[in-house]
Amino acid sequence: MKADRQVSIEVFAPARLHLGFLDLHGGLGRKFGSLGLTLEELGVELTMEASPSPMATGPGAARALDYLAKAAHALALPAAAAIRLLRLMPEHAGFGSGTQLGLAIAAGLARLHGREVDPAQAAMAVERGARSGIGIGAFAAGGVILDGGRGAMATPAPVIARLPFPPAWRVVLILDPRRAGIHGAAETAAFAALPDFSPELAGHLCRLVVMRFLPALAEEDFAAASTAIGEIQARLGDHFATAQNGRFTSPAVAEALSLAQARGFTGLGQSSWGPTGFVFAESEKSAASLVAALEEALVRAPELQFRICQGRNHGAIIKESPRTKEG
Repeated sequence: MKADRQVSIEVFAPARLHLGFLDLHGGLGRKFGSLGLTLEELGVELTMEASPSPMATGPGAARALDYLAKAAHALALPAAAAIRLLRLMPEHAGFGSGTQLGLAIAAGLARLHGREVDPAQAAMAVERGARSGIGIGAFAAGGVILDGGRGAMATPAPVIARLPFPPAWRVVLILDPRRAGIHGAAETAAFAALPDFSPELAGHLCRLVVMRFLPALAEEDFAAASTAIGEIQARLGDHFATAQNGRFTSPAVAEALSLAQARGFTGLGQSSWGPTGFVFAESEKSAASLVAALEEALVRAPELQFRICQGRNHGAIIKESPRTKEG
């Protein structure tokens, strides 16, 4: 199949927060199970056009070319495409940057050739989604996503529930650019070295999600949703503490989260391996007040960055437009 369509493909793939695993025990035949939230303000943005040979420009170009080669091979498409990376999100910070970049490239390459590709198929093409399916769910539809964990099949964890994030609610992100979450081979080793995950803990986490957090979302009950997330995060943070030297990866982020908790915020924690922390706020005003208070209290920790984000209740955007002569 020739990449001779004179079109330019634009892709935006949103970031997500990993709010926690539900079952690392796996005694029922499925393991992990993830809860996630799609974010509006952060993501991967790129363009793709046909070219004589594979090429990429912009930050992360080498990684993009690797995903392009994998996607082309798995989808049986030529890799002759030029990728221009316009925007990325912080890597290894808890936003799913690798998955979203890979999905954007696989989906963009398919569209370049006049095809559509299912997000789960795209993830397998670029070898993503080994544990969590929430990045795939964020790409497909956005919102708050619950996946059912990995089973015996060699496919990504299926999304089993999706609810919109209330439009008035906000998420305050606490970023520590000096640090990176565990990833790659170190992540695999960290999972192998974790203490046993009891079926009782898995059962309690599942109950918190299904019988407290998701119903609270459906009813827009901020207090109930926040306390559920806070307890889920506390239980998981303690379980992962041996691998990340405490409940949270970054001591500075941990201090900021402690200050937020002292101000009455209960829906807080760390996305994936961090270092990014997050705090649920009931409104833009509440979020802005919290950020102002944290900036004032943490003047000795200028490395921290704060962002106020909305939940994103729709997935990736893929646009096709005629290619300009200059392109």
